[in-house]
Amino acid sequence: MQKVCSRLHGPSLLGKTDLWNSVNACVKFHKGCGVLCQKSAVKHPPPVLPQIPPCDFKPEPYQGMSKERLLHIRKNNCNPMTMKVTYYKKPVFINQGYMQWLWDVDGRRYLDLFAGVATVSVGHCNPKVTETAEKQLRRLWHTTAIYVYPQMQEYAEKLASLLPDPLKVVYFTNSGSEANDLAVLMARLYTGNFDVITLRGSYHGGSPQATGLTSNADYKYPIPSSMGCHNTMCPDVFRGLWGGSHCRDSPVQTIRECSCSPGHCQANDMYIRELNEMFATTVPSRIAAFFAEPIQGVGGAVQFPKNYLKDTYQLVREKGGICIADEVQTGFGRTGSHFWGFQGHNVFPDMVTMAKGIANGFPMGAVVTTAEIARSFGKGVHFNTFGGNPLACAVASSVLDTIKEDKMQENSAEVGTYLLTELAKLRDKYEIIGDVRGKGLQIGVEMVKDKASRDPLPPEAMAEIFEDTKDMGVLIGKGGLYGQTFRIKPPMCITKNDADFFLAVFNQAVQNYMERR
Repeated sequence: MQKVCSRLHGPSLLGKTDLWNSVNACVKFHKGCGVLCQKSAVKHPPPVLPQIPPCDFKPEPYQGMSKERLLHIRKNNCNPMTMKVTYYKKPVFINQGYMQWLWDVDGRRYLDLFAGVATVSVGHCNPKVTETAEKQLRRLWHTTAIYVYPQMQEYAEKLASLLPDPLKVVYFTNSGSEANDLAVLMARLYTGNFDVITLRGSYHGGSPQATGLTSNADYKYPIPSSMGCHNTMCPDVFRGLWGGSHCRDSPVQTIRECSCSPGHCQANDMYIRELNEMFATTVPSRIAAFFAEPIQGVGGAVQFPKNYLKDTYQLVREKGGICIADEVQTGFGRTGSHFWGFQGHNVFPDMVTMAKGIANGFPMGAVVTTAEIARSFGKGVHFNTFGGNPLACAVASSVLDTIKEDKMQENSAEVGTYLLTELAKLRDKYEIIGDVRGKGLQIGVEMVKDKASRDPLPPEAMAEIFEDTKDMGVLIGKGGLYGQTFRIKPPMCITKNDADFFLAVFNQAVQNYMERR
């Protein structure tokens, strides 16, 4: 019988000696020159590397194509974009997953702290969800919403019950990009206005419409994307123009000093002033919508002053617009304190978009809004072949049950807070760790040249630490406008033992970089 790995004791698949040999083989050490870089007569032993937590789940032996053949096909038969987004100088060839663990084709085990980009919410091949999927596969794979089948209605009711009134009307999609596309369309139909505002550094998808909402040059092409989309200053209290040590809703605050009186945030006032400036100069007097992630995802787990969204929602509604919360990465308990990220800001959006963790990696998304706004969608006909199909709805329903039954939201709060506070100690230890932020298991670690300048750590330096962390058995992500932030967004089933392993690995990777530098 398969068992949850993190709670068991057994032989590790990754020994210290093998691990050190792997690190030596994969990481390039930079050679310096001059008196300070001359070889010492004393031989320093390699550091004692952290041991991966035990796991007695046995993956099936890989018997497919060679890694060389897989990479050849990827380079020659897949679109070049596939190689462009491939992580690591020496890519990881994944064969199997179970809960918080991934195994490569050679049988090596990794702690997955990126979860398919914050998507695998309840664990790879979670037994409960897998059993539901298998049962539904034997009953009905697919039909569309032109017929009535119980899975869609049952799940729509269950999902709507988790949102506050009047957010009770659901429309299913296949992805977050598509959900955000439709949110823009509904906002424009409902308000009769056209212009939409997002925050700089935001990511709302890669479809033509969503690319207009996205504010990151890496995702832009030299063609018209979405007209009527505008970006205002991101209220980033670490890297932005204003910020202090009490601004954000997080167990860890920035290192910037703050002279604000209790209950008042001067940084928030300044960022709201910039938004008012945009209303006065850039957009028409009436707008369609304001989009924001409660915590920026691809942007690098950026958090805003506590009252920023509340004040912004008020201004947007005064301009005739509706407020849209993009919960693609923050929803479904990931922030720990609340099921939805917007609840941590004490706001009530007019529309919520979601995807990723909604179905633990099964392609699915949704737009939830009010009955009044939803009626505007009826001015035309929209049909989605796969959105809310029976298999997707059965899987997503099982995900909701699993989050509740296994207390994964509570685990996100407990383990996430522990990770954040321990990472803050590393921030205080190393000059190149500028900021640690986030809530629950939505965490960012921003790397800098030094704390005084807050200039981003260069990509080549980020790559060294990134590669080293992988070579020691942990997979994390990257984000931020300059790729300067490590993103930690694991399956919500990880334990404190897993967190300790990552902390030891990350500490060693940063230390290795500092010594090479």
